[in-house]
Amino acid sequence: MKNKEVIYQHLGTREYAECWQYQEKLMKEIIDIKLSNREKEIPVSTQNYLLTVEHPHVYTLGKSGKENHLLVSDEFLKSINASYFKVNRGGDITYHGYGQLVVYPILDLENFFTDIHKYVRYLEEVIIRTLAEYDIKAERSKGETGVWLDVNSPNARKICAIGVRSSRWVTMHGLAFNINVDLRYFNYIVPCGIVDKKVTSLNKELGYNVDENEVRMKVLRHFEEVFECNIVEKLKT
Repeated sequence: MKNKEVIYQHLGTREYAECWQYQEKLMKEIIDIKLSNREKEIPVSTQNYLLTVEHPHVYTLGKSGKENHLLVSDEFLKSINASYFKVNRGGDITYHGYGQLVVYPILDLENFFTDIHKYVRYLEEVIIRTLAEYDIKAERSKGETGVWLDVNSPNARKICAIGVRSSRWVTMHGLAFNINVDLRYFNYIVPCGIVDKKVTSLNKELGYNVDENEVRMKVLRHFEEVFECNIVEKLKT
């Protein structure tokens, strides 16, 4: 039985490691149910979760990334109050920090569709629709994940990075949407391993700081639309 209800939690500002562990816990719970269902005549439906969070300054390197895409030393990272993790998602290196909306869907894709490429396109679509509400035309870039502005121009720039992991059709990690981010932190990496394109943020494009809660609510609404699901809120942990 497919369950398209998604339990939502906004975690506020949390350290990256804590959220990574929390995602792993929720993912394991879903996978354990799926494994136990193999032995049951009447299977138990699996839960889906959606977490939103803001992280203190942190760089994360995906399993296919190159370590030399971090351009600074450990000492420099300390001087800018940033941490660094090698993680088990796809993709290269990226930055998370204040003023950025990070979205972690922990979904059993067997409740939706079993297609990882389609899943990533759906995440992109959520942000594309959100940006349209601010009269910003966002696009996909062929061969590159994430959400972009002015694709195929010398001024092509990324506003949302995406990197996911899936096991037994259960997802974790997700997207990072730059809203009121200090873009200087991207100068210390080769963002997503792409050397010839820039990074931007919603406030840079609009010329003013944006209400981050307002953006978050728009993202949730478009997530419901794109994934054709029902988001229900759960108390904060």
